[in-house]
Amino acid sequence: MSYLRKLALIVSAVALTVAAAAPFPATIPLPVDFQPEGIATGPQSTFYAGSLRSGDIFRGSLRTGEGAIFVDAPPGRTAVGMKVERAAQRLWVAGGATGHAYVYSTRDGSTVADLVLTSAPSSLINDVVVTNDAAYFTDTFSPVFYKVPIGPGGRIGAPQTIPYSGPAAVMGDFPNWNGIDATRDGKHLIVGHSSRATMYLVDPRTGASRAITITGGTITPGTPDGILLDGKTLWVVENFANRLVKVELGAGLTSGEIVAAVTSSLFRVPTTVAEDGHRLALVNGRFDLGFPPPFGPGAPAGTDFDVVQVDKP
Repeated sequence: MSYLRKLALIVSAVALTVAAAAPFPATIPLPVDFQPEGIATGPQSTFYAGSLRSGDIFRGSLRTGEGAIFVDAPPGRTAVGMKVERAAQRLWVAGGATGHAYVYSTRDGSTVADLVLTSAPSSLINDVVVTNDAAYFTDTFSPVFYKVPIGPGGRIGAPQTIPYSGPAAVMGDFPNWNGIDATRDGKHLIVGHSSRATMYLVDPRTGASRAITITGGTITPGTPDGILLDGKTLWVVENFANRLVKVELGAGLTSGEIVAAVTSSLFRVPTTVAEDGHRLALVNGRFDLGFPPPFGPGAPAGTDFDVVQVDKP
């Protein structure tokens, strides 16, 4: 091998090493006027963010900050909470006031399924979690959650409506049911109620619920939005408080203690959170500038939006 060839290989290897060691950007811009709400992460530090205005899905890299519109959604769709189903290479998206849920291929962005969860005139399909055998969605305006079975070979079944029983069945002031996540075995759901600032442990088969007693501090009423369950650690996004709360849950998941709170000057009403290794990615909804239709006029034209990355404390 020639000297120049060896030198070129060395330079290339050094460049790759430097690129791999480069810090992940603290903030990643999204398209102007995108009005995001949900975020999900996939393999190799990929992230997805959805638009409340158009239903479009942006796909980017948490490592490089680069990205582009991945799903150009048909008119009439919207995107709220979302989760990646890695094994099936699918992205599940809560459809907000449409009453629908959408499933997209993470390979090419094509629509895999358009599911009608409810035809109720007043609904807000807010968030979703995917387990090995089902996807579960919250509805801000109804004391129910929706189950979409996932069968052998990834077959998507017919949606089911499961009412809450116990304390989660009691309606509160707007906003009501919001974030949702599940234990790794799929045997328990945790659902957040925003106006009551309460988390509930829910049986995904029956809807039976128990309030989770949280000590060590206060979750601000009206602010809990997206949640993330990582083993026994529950992360709660407090949108208008510009704060991310870390709760360590007890063995039975019916109690927990606030052990840390993350704040950042980069938080601008964050709405949801996803994880990527030792980092957390939050999307700034900027709801202080206006809620999007049908709940308000949205942020003014020309508003910028972004994703913020922080290290886990």
